Amino acid sequence: PQVKAFVTQDIPLYHNLEMKHLPGADPELVLLSLRYEELERIPLSDMTQEEINQLVQELGFYRKETPDAPVPEEFQFAPAKSLPILLPRQAPTADGKTPPKRDKEEHPDL
Repeated sequence: PQVKAFVTQDIPLYHNLEMKHLPGADPELVLLSLRYEELERIPLSDMTQEEINQLVQELGFYRKETPDAPVPEEFQFAPAKSLPILLPRQAPTADGKTPPKRDKEEHPDL
């Protein structure tokens, strides 16, 4: 019931968040890159409506006041961050050392 309430009441308020109904599948949030590559799946079955709202906001999804409210320019691509291809790969830092590789759990293009 909590996930259903989120789907019917809250999803229309979030920019770049869409619902796909898969009959018989457990509800989960699937995070995609800007290139539509799957980054992560988060099960939602055991979460409350409030917890799901908190999660998507922590992930950077923009919540509008009303479903048809305009989205500010800076949030048009939210929750996407800078694309890693735009950053220098393994460039030395000021001290001459190579920065550590990104943790597998980080999603820079989310």
